[in-house]
Amino acid sequence: MSEENLALVLAGPILRQISTTKLSMWIATSQALELQLSLQAKGKPPQLFDHQQIMQTSQCICAGERLYYYLIDLELKSALPVDTWVSYDLGLIKAGESEPLTWRDWAPELVYPPHNLPGFVVPNKVKQMLHGSCRKPHFASGDGLVRADAWLAEQELDNWPSLLMLSGDQVYADDVATPMLVAIHQLIARLGLANEPFQDSKLAASEQLHAQGHYLSRQELLPKEGVELAANKALFSAVKKPIFTSDHANNHLISLAEMLAMYLLVWSPSAWPKLDMSPPDSLSLDQLDEFVKQRETLDGFVAGLAKVQRLLAHLPCAMMFDDHDVTDDWNLTAAWEQSAYGHPFSKRIIGNALVAYFLCQGWGNAPDNFSAKLMGELQASLLAPGGQQHIALIDTLLSYPQWHYHWDTEPRLLVLDTRTHRWRSERNLNSPSGLMDWEALTDLQQQLIGLDAVILVSPAPMFGVKLIEVIQRLFTLAGKPLLVDAENWMAHPGSANALLNLFRHPKTPQHFVILSGDVHYSFAYQIQLRGREGGPDIWQITSSGIKNQFPEGLLNTLDRINRWLYSPRSPLNWFTRRRRMRIVPHRPENAARGERLLNASGIGLLELNSDGSPKAVLQLTAKGEAIAFEMSEQDARWE
Repeated sequence: MSEENLALVLAGPILRQISTTKLSMWIATSQALELQLSLQAKGKPPQLFDHQQIMQTSQCICAGERLYYYLIDLELKSALPVDTWVSYDLGLIKAGESEPLTWRDWAPELVYPPHNLPGFVVPNKVKQMLHGSCRKPHFASGDGLVRADAWLAEQELDNWPSLLMLSGDQVYADDVATPMLVAIHQLIARLGLANEPFQDSKLAASEQLHAQGHYLSRQELLPKEGVELAANKALFSAVKKPIFTSDHANNHLISLAEMLAMYLLVWSPSAWPKLDMSPPDSLSLDQLDEFVKQRETLDGFVAGLAKVQRLLAHLPCAMMFDDHDVTDDWNLTAAWEQSAYGHPFSKRIIGNALVAYFLCQGWGNAPDNFSAKLMGELQASLLAPGGQQHIALIDTLLSYPQWHYHWDTEPRLLVLDTRTHRWRSERNLNSPSGLMDWEALTDLQQQLIGLDAVILVSPAPMFGVKLIEVIQRLFTLAGKPLLVDAENWMAHPGSANALLNLFRHPKTPQHFVILSGDVHYSFAYQIQLRGREGGPDIWQITSSGIKNQFPEGLLNTLDRINRWLYSPRSPLNWFTRRRRMRIVPHRPENAARGERLLNASGIGLLELNSDGSPKAVLQLTAKGEAIAFEMSEQDARWE
C-alpha cells in the first residue's frame, strides 16, 4: 500500500499543555517529516523554530511503515502574553522537498473564522473550562465535542475556556461496533503496522486476527478452563448488567495495532477516506441488520470529525484514562486482577491498551514524567510488538507510578490516577478496591497543602448518587460487584475515610472543585463537611457522557426514588447517615419535578470566580441546549 493512499496528517494537531513559557502539541503522520513552527502573539515579534530546534526537546516515535507520532515539546524563547490570541503555523516538510505544507494543505477546515491561522489563548487564570468523558462512536446521539466546537466558534477571545479536560473513556477499546472494527483492520493494512505474535492464544499472531476479523466472537479466543476461564470472564464476558449497562465485549480490541488505529479513527477525519465499510460475510441476518444501523450512526460520527479536529487544535487538552480506555471494570477487585493478569493473553490485551494510551494520551499530559529510557523502550516495542521488550514495557506500565499529573494553572489542575494504584480489600478479594491506595492519597494530600483552591479531576465521582451507591453496595454484599460497576469512593472504608480526612485537613484548600465523568449522566452537588471550622467549600461536578447516555427510563426512576428515599425529611435518610456530610444538589434548569440528574450527551462548561469557586455550571448538550444547574437548598440533606 503506497503512501499516496494515506493522508499526510492522520490525526492532530492536538494542543496539549501550554503556558507563557511552554508549548506541547501532538500529531500523527503517515511519513517522517521535518517540522517548522512559528508563533505570533498580537503586538509581539514572531518566534520561529526550525526542525533542528524543535527536535532538541521534542521526539518522534515510529509505530509502523506509515505511522509516525510527534510530540512537539518546546521551551519558548520569550514569554507569551496572557489573555491574548497567539496564532501558530505548523509547517510540514516531506523528505526531498524544501517547501513546507501548511494547514491549508493537510487540514483545510482547521481554522476558526475570521482567523487565517490556528491559535490559542494563554490564560492568566482559569475562568472557565470545558470537561467531559465517555465518547462511544456508535452510540446513537450527537457528539459533545462537535457541540463544543460550535460553541467555541461563537465566543469572543476574552470568553475562551482555558482548557478542555477529557476525564476518561476517550476510546472504547472494549465496546467496538463491527463497522468500526472493519475500518480498523483496513487502516492497519494501510499503515503497515508490524505483526504481533501472541502467547497462550488460539491465534499465533495478529495477522491472523486482522485477516479473519473474528467479528462478534472475541470471547472465544481465550481457552475456557481454570485460570483461563476466569480471565475470559473478566475480560470478554458480555454480561447484561441488571441496573446499569449491557456490556458488548465480543469485539474487544486485542492487538496493539488495533488500539493505535482506533485512536486515529476517533480523533480525525483523515484516516477514513477510501475505507470499504462493507459488512463481513460471516455475519448472520440479525448481525447484518445491526451492522447497517451501526454504520449509519458511524457515518454521522465521522461527519463531525473535522470539527473535533479543529477544537482539539485550539484548546489545551488534558486527558486521563478510565476503564473503557483499557477494558470494562479495569482493576475493580483484587480477584479481577488475579484473573485478568493471570493469563498471558488477557494481560497482553490490557497491556496493549495501556501502551496505546501512553502514546496517544499520557505522553502529552506530562512529557517530563517519562524518561528517555522509557521512550526508547516504547519505540522498540512498537517496531517489534510481542517481543521481550514489548512484554517488559507492559509490565512497567501496569505498575507505573506517574500516570497522575498536574498543570500549574490557577487554580492548579490536579488529575488523579484512580485505576492503577488501588486499595485492595484484605478481607475479601471480590470486594471493590479503593480507587486510590493509602500512599497515593498521602501523596495527594502533600500536593494540596498550601493551595487556596484546586481543580481536582477524579474520573469516577467522589460524591455520587446515594441510591445508586446503595444498590452497588447490595450487589457487593451478594458477591456480584462486577454486575453493577461497584466503583465509587465510598465503597471502600479505608479510601473513603482517608479522602474525607484529606478534605478536613486544615492546610488543604478552601475551595475544591471535583470534576468527574464515568456514569453516563451529569449532576452538580455542593458538599459541606462537619469537623472543620469555616470550610472547606467542595463541589462535585460530573459531566458524562460526551457521546453516551444512561438508559432514559431507568435513570428517571432512580433519580426520583433517590430524592424520595433520601429527602431531608425521610427517616431512611436520617438512619443512613454515614459520613457527616451535607449534600446540596443543584437542579438542571427546566428539569421536571423531582429530577436532579441530567441525561444528555454533551460537554460540561464550568465558570469560576476569582477565588476558584464555581460561578456557573452548565451542560452544553449535543442537541444545542445550554442547561445550567441551579442550587436546590430545599433538597439539602446530611449524610
